[in-house]
Amino acid sequence: MEFNNKKLDKTRKLVNYIITLVFCWLLILLFGKLIDDIDQWKEEPFVGQFENKELLDKYYLEIDDVRGELKIKVEQKNNIDNAIKIAKDNYDNAKQSYENWLAARTTIGSPKEDKEIRAKVNELDEYYKTEQEWREENAIMEDKVSRLLGKEQKIRDLISQEENRAYELKDIALRKYNLKIFLIRLLFIAPILLLGIFFIIKLRKHKYAPLFLGFSLFSFYTFFFGLVPYFPSYGGYIRYSVGVLLSLIFGIYIIHKFKKFVELKKQELKASTSERAKKVKIETAEKALNNHMCPSCGKDFIIKKWDNSDRKKRDKTIHGMVTNFCRFCGLELFKKCTKCGEENYAHLPFCLNCGDDVHAYKVGDIETNN
Repeated sequence: MEFNNKKLDKTRKLVNYIITLVFCWLLILLFGKLIDDIDQWKEEPFVGQFENKELLDKYYLEIDDVRGELKIKVEQKNNIDNAIKIAKDNYDNAKQSYENWLAARTTIGSPKEDKEIRAKVNELDEYYKTEQEWREENAIMEDKVSRLLGKEQKIRDLISQEENRAYELKDIALRKYNLKIFLIRLLFIAPILLLGIFFIIKLRKHKYAPLFLGFSLFSFYTFFFGLVPYFPSYGGYIRYSVGVLLSLIFGIYIIHKFKKFVELKKQELKASTSERAKKVKIETAEKALNNHMCPSCGKDFIIKKWDNSDRKKRDKTIHGMVTNFCRFCGLELFKKCTKCGEENYAHLPFCLNCGDDVHAYKVGDIETNN
């Protein structure tokens, strides 16, 4: 029994959509759990696996020794800097004292001999000599500190070389790891995707179509979110190549389907109107009636009629006129009920006035075959 109640039909479609989405969502959750477990089968490589631990430990010990020695040298250099400061202060103070004394002697005119001058000059020389000795010692210490810093930098360069080597090996291993994960995922996802494509092509009209559609949506999700991110990159060539290949496959499939549909429609229109009328389904007829188009060729059966009478030359009115036969393919669209004479849509089963079977006689009995 066919139900044409629109509310019931909308409710049925809504329930089907809910079933499809819920089933798809549950499959996605289950798949996510499975994929998480699969990813744990292989441990992702990390840098520490490829580092030479013994060599790095040796380098770090050498750095510790250099840093310890450097700390001592820096402390010695600081002490020398303090000694230089003290020596310089002593020299400056002695020089200032000598200059003051020499000015006083010149003013007063002391009768003392120049021995006292020589003594003060010698004292200044001693202070200056002490300062220079400390400066020489400071230069030597700066050279030692510089050498230690250079030695530390060389060791750190060796450490960087070892770490870079480990990172390069890790990157190579990571590419292999991603390839393994991709192949493992492909092993699970490829059958799911093929099965989903089969369902959406072959079983979309099945009575359990919502479940099959939910599985098909799930299969597309697994492909685009569970497999595509793991495509090996290699500069993007593989990903773009796969994209181009998929575009070609789906493009050829869609073009072929459209071409096949057009050819099938042409072949269908070559058949007699009575044969085509027998193949019109009730759902198709109802949609065609709502959209006022022929259920066979899809053309609009309402034509425009203009009122060109003299009375309305300035105000032309357009009227919609419904034809009993399609003017494009000749299919009968409207006919009268044999019981009550009410005009009905020819492809719906019962009379809208008396409820009698509209198809009590063949649809093509009153039409002329093409």
